[in-house]
Amino acid sequence: MKLGRRAFLGASAAATAVATGYLRQRPANAQFGFGRGPVVNLYSSRHYDTDDQLYDGFREATGIRVNVVEAEADQLIERIKSEGQNSPADILMTVDAGRLWRAEQEDLFQPVTSSVLSEAIPENLRHPDGLWFGLTQRARVIFYNKDTVDPSELSTYEDLADPKWRGRILVRSSTNIYNQSLVGSLIAAHGAEETEEWARGLVANLARSPEGGDTDQIKAAAAGLGDIAIANTYYFARLVKSDSAEDQAVANALGVFFPNQGDGPNGRGTHVNISGAGVVKTAPNAEAAVRFLEYLASPEAQRIFAESNNEYPVVEGVAVDSVVEGFGEFRADSLNAAVFGRNNPEALRITDRAGWA
Repeated sequence: MKLGRRAFLGASAAATAVATGYLRQRPANAQFGFGRGPVVNLYSSRHYDTDDQLYDGFREATGIRVNVVEAEADQLIERIKSEGQNSPADILMTVDAGRLWRAEQEDLFQPVTSSVLSEAIPENLRHPDGLWFGLTQRARVIFYNKDTVDPSELSTYEDLADPKWRGRILVRSSTNIYNQSLVGSLIAAHGAEETEEWARGLVANLARSPEGGDTDQIKAAAAGLGDIAIANTYYFARLVKSDSAEDQAVANALGVFFPNQGDGPNGRGTHVNISGAGVVKTAPNAEAAVRFLEYLASPEAQRIFAESNNEYPVVEGVAVDSVVEGFGEFRADSLNAAVFGRNNPEALRITDRAGWA
């Protein structure tokens, strides 16, 4: 296997990697030699080249290099389980609370006590027992076609089940973890029975059967295939920043609306998911792993998260990206991410029964 910038594991590659226990390091660190010198081994489902700035910043600040294996979160969870006590993994990082919950259920994390992390990261964005910590926030909002929707028509996630939206809503599959977590937050707010009724109403209002990712929903709304799309804000920010005339046309056609901002019974705030990480129970470099998490909660690292991938910081006082700031201020739901992560299995059962493909 060639030495790549980082290791990527597809379905077949993951099986091979699990069998061999092989971990590739970034070539920028090749001069250290694999396994020599202080190191932290990161298993990450974040597939962003811009995260290299974080790894380089940590090495420059501490002298500890970061070896990275990238794959989908479920593949990484299975790899750590298969490697067992001999796993080189120090940290598992995922892009949602649902996968953190799954890793927690597999008993893959060890509790971390860190005053740096507990003081920097709000309580609702970290596990109550220190098993994982949110590092970025991802708001799941409504994008509306300016030509067909008056924003005064919009209000809450709950309102999306109203028949007035019949044939007008675009959203990706319920198998997507972002939607499962959104539904998990609704379960926490209303209970399973009421949430299932809501899901049936949403399905009845879909403009088409779910297909594609968040960006596809946004583009479909701009093209008039539906009037509103449910998606994470950072996907839209990428289009706003794009040099493509087509992407610019999409961005100009849509407005951004943050649901559940009122003072009524559903005014709990907009749902936010997290990208987060925890220290693996069998981590061979646990101390370095904690230092890495603490670095990721520093103002320097939080600025990189915000500016490079258009995510919201978790640390108070760190500015959001200027484009994201232009979407407006909003109140976020204060529900602990562990709750909607824990509700993911029930959310999937509800959406299945509701016919949300």
